[in-house]
Amino acid sequence: MRYLLTGGGTAGHVNPLLAVADAIRLDDATAEVLALGTAEGLESRLVAERGYELLTIAKLPFPRRPNAYAIAFLPRFAKAVKTCRRIIRVRKIDVVVGFGGYASAPAYLAAALEKVPLVIHEANALPGLANRLGAGIAKVIAVAFKNTPLKNSVHVGMPLRREIVDAATAGSQAAARKHFGLAADTPTLLVTGGSLGARHINQVVESSMQVLEAAGIQVLHIVGGDSDLGPLKEKGYVRIAYCDRMDLAILAADFAVSRAGASTVCEFTALGLPALYIPYAVGNGEQAKNITEVLAAGGAITVADSDFSREFVANQVVPLMSNSKNLDAMASAARRCGNLDGTSQLLALIKGVVSA
Repeated sequence: MRYLLTGGGTAGHVNPLLAVADAIRLDDATAEVLALGTAEGLESRLVAERGYELLTIAKLPFPRRPNAYAIAFLPRFAKAVKTCRRIIRVRKIDVVVGFGGYASAPAYLAAALEKVPLVIHEANALPGLANRLGAGIAKVIAVAFKNTPLKNSVHVGMPLRREIVDAATAGSQAAARKHFGLAADTPTLLVTGGSLGARHINQVVESSMQVLEAAGIQVLHIVGGDSDLGPLKEKGYVRIAYCDRMDLAILAADFAVSRAGASTVCEFTALGLPALYIPYAVGNGEQAKNITEVLAAGGAITVADSDFSREFVANQVVPLMSNSKNLDAMASAARRCGNLDGTSQLLALIKGVVSA
């Protein structure tokens, strides 16, 4: 059986792709798993590191207004579709599985033209443009969040990487803290803006270190690959650009300050990590929708990016982290929103389509 998994750009598209790829390989050692993405996205590094072949096409954001780019887009998109059709034919692909992102739309159309079944997984509570377009031609549409507005979709949860699932049952907080050079017995705050980082969050946390240190809170700060802040390790504060072991980062933490990307929210809830979510204000508002359930359950709090400040950290985050009873209750609520079997559920849907 030959699978073409398409998606990429950010960790939110790449991580579920890799989770499903690993599950396919574990389920059938003879299966051929190919990934399709762009040379610019995170997939260009993460897919190869995971041991899969990555095929690339041009990065083609959909035009949002009539301009010169929109005119040039159509022939470039047609070329990308042609490339995807050739990949499907030459590599004898049996099923295309899409996770959204720049590379997905051409692959979706190519699958339809080549009469190869298409399965789509939408990670966000508000679907992206590629998946909205592909939904009309997909055999199955799976979603991570129950409130995702896609007709005839099946709720499976988020496909989680094996290390995240394993951490839920066999993870050690002390070992995770040791991995990052953090003290084993000190309350720990994880700060992350997602795979691309978040300049404002980084600035506020940097300016809040004195009050956090005074409260006896140590910080693991993932600043993102595009940040100007370099790696740093000192007592009570570890700063890294990108984290390839988010399972350990989540295990190490008692609380998090984070954007609300779909993968982040689902990984946090799977491991019962309460958080202050600061939804990314740009886009179609999907990040605010991603946290609807965990907010209602009491497993998280939220604040607008414009209202996140050093004063907010001092008046809200520090008191919350200093109250272990409330923190434990939030952790339990977050865990109740988690889903550990999204990968197996999606794989079952894919296999059902292939065998139909």
